[in-house]
Amino acid sequence: MTQQFLSQTPLLNFQADSIQKLIVDRGWLELPPAERIGAAYDFVRNEILFGYNSDDSLPASKVLADGYGQCNTKGTLLMALLRGLGVPCRFHGFTIDKRLQRGVVPELVYPLAPSNIIHSWVEIQHDGQWLELEGFILDALVLEALQNAFPDRNSLCAYGAGTDCLQSPDVAWRGTNTFIQKTGINHDFGTFEDPDTFYENHRQLSGLKGVLYRLIVRHWMNRRVKKIRIGIVPTIPGGKVNLVPVQSNSQTREAI
Repeated sequence: MTQQFLSQTPLLNFQADSIQKLIVDRGWLELPPAERIGAAYDFVRNEILFGYNSDDSLPASKVLADGYGQCNTKGTLLMALLRGLGVPCRFHGFTIDKRLQRGVVPELVYPLAPSNIIHSWVEIQHDGQWLELEGFILDALVLEALQNAFPDRNSLCAYGAGTDCLQSPDVAWRGTNTFIQKTGINHDFGTFEDPDTFYENHRQLSGLKGVLYRLIVRHWMNRRVKKIRIGIVPTIPGGKVNLVPVQSNSQTREAI
């Protein structure tokens, strides 16, 4: 039964040279199981920056090469790393309300965005139970910028966050569930052995909208995320934010 949650797939291509090199160079296989999970989780959370790739169904090695990702693509990379480290894991698919992306999606094109956006998190088998990992989506600088922009708020569903505990969300690996977009969920597709199976039947954008997203809109969104990361948080209807860049001691790789 466990083997199906450890197998390589076209998307979870953990035998790829770049992924194997990462695992070896970081010495993750020498760590105890809980620390292996934490090391892979922290890497995907903060060294793979929050951003928007060309497609949801990218192989893990491509996400690693991009150096950035969102819920679905970061999840694919995390699953590949976990399986490469011998940690059983599976995919859980959802949709989220598009309001969660407001402030990242430019207002000019926001009305054209799908009402329901494909979302996912990773579930791992650890200490005899399945744990839900979603808190890796926003890197530390993006989260810190949102906390500074909304110092008096705990509930936020915008800018890539969907949480009722903005100032102290459960995003760090401590051997329990982690979340940062959970409150935006509006439909549950259930669990799948791998993302490949899910994306065979569930895709987000196609046709002209898909082309426009890949060639223009996602780059626009990534520029907005880059500004958020340095503390310039766009104003959205009904929201007041701090537009002064903030200083931070948090460490992440160079912004996309």
